[in-house]
Amino acid sequence: MLVGSAYHCRVQPATDTRNPGTPVVARVALDASAEAWPLARGEVQVWRASLERPAATVERMRGVLAADERERADRFRFERHRARYTVGRALLRYMLARYVDSSPRDLELQYGEFGKPELPGGPSFNLSHSHASALYAFGASGEIGVDIEVYDPGFAGGRVAERFFSPAEVSVLRSLSAELQPRAFLECWTRKEAFIKARGDGLSLALDSFDVTLAPDVPAALVRTAWSEEEPARWQLEDLSDRQAGYVAAVAVGGGRCTVLEREIVDTTKGNVPGQERE
Repeated sequence: MLVGSAYHCRVQPATDTRNPGTPVVARVALDASAEAWPLARGEVQVWRASLERPAATVERMRGVLAADERERADRFRFERHRARYTVGRALLRYMLARYVDSSPRDLELQYGEFGKPELPGGPSFNLSHSHASALYAFGASGEIGVDIEVYDPGFAGGRVAERFFSPAEVSVLRSLSAELQPRAFLECWTRKEAFIKARGDGLSLALDSFDVTLAPDVPAALVRTAWSEEEPARWQLEDLSDRQAGYVAAVAVGGGRCTVLEREIVDTTKGNVPGQERE
């Protein structure tokens, strides 16, 4: 059995303005406590966090990284990028350590053919970041992928959609009004990236070889793959976008329906991390 993160939950108001009429996705904020939190089967926990931390905190967090992670951090040219990478990997280790009741330094991550990290014997997980915003997804089993993009209308400029999306997706996108197209583009992009990351295919899987929904009034879903008519039925896509926070995001889960719980690491600007007391 997976051992849960040691936190109380503080449930926020259960409202969902993103998808009116659909079941509300649970959203909670977490405070440090002595209680364990199990990761149940049929449940995916998605954590939101900031990667902006004080320099002294970044240096402490660097201490839990493996040698290869420190080497990769040092290859970044700019200090801001080094710090964000360090915080992102350290947070992953802190959270994984709480799920498996271990020390973050002792975790030995392995990597798939296309670089997807995994923890043998631990929960399924995936992570993504854009600028200072990060998302982490954890499940007891099965394939999981998550993607986040800070909302930028200019990202969808030119003919990017025609280059990467399927003809069916492009048709839906261009049928929308001009003001709706930038967000629909990013919703399509993050859903496709989450699916590819869940499968662990990296750049080997062409983005136009499968279709996802992107119309504003249609729930997130995988609707077609070029290699199997049965494939879409085993995947669940959930939109995790937050207009107030200014990002578009999605999670893809393989192997059957699950409950997605959205959570947030609180007081991130003070440098607190899982397993530490609040300052």
